[in-house]
Amino acid sequence: MKTANEIAQKLKETYSSYILDVSAQRERRVWVEVDPKYFRESFESFVLKEGFSILSTISGLDLKDKFQVIYHMSSEDGVVLSIKVNAERENPSVPTITDLFPAAELSERELEDLLGINVTGLIQGRRYPLPDNWPKGQYPLRKDWNISMLDKKTEKETDGGKNE
Repeated sequence: MKTANEIAQKLKETYSSYILDVSAQRERRVWVEVDPKYFRESFESFVLKEGFSILSTISGLDLKDKFQVIYHMSSEDGVVLSIKVNAERENPSVPTITDLFPAAELSERELEDLLGINVTGLIQGRRYPLPDNWPKGQYPLRKDWNISMLDKKTEKETDGGKNE
């Protein structure tokens, strides 16, 4: 089994045109940041050519000036590769990976619902995890959002007026 440092070095050499940063955080843990323009191409290469074929989870972060999406992947031998890609603050967007990992659908819906990151190519479906009548443009995991931004009228409409 290759060490995290060996894997990081190989990724850096092989994918230098895609990678903005790579590091071996500790044994069996590699972090890589990819250029958003080449995210999909690099992601496919890491999965299909480098053997990081297990999707553990997808995380979304609000970094105030931009958003970051992190895809936590594993190889069969237990090495974890976390792939970071940034999205612009205005009109944030990342492509779907559901063609490679159908189970990514719920995590991608969370990105849309909670952070307002558009996942291009994601099939139309119900919202997740927020209710379908949640107000458009309200993203509760954004750092600039607070509860006072919610229209209380919406909550009353969802319970059929029982709490009026």
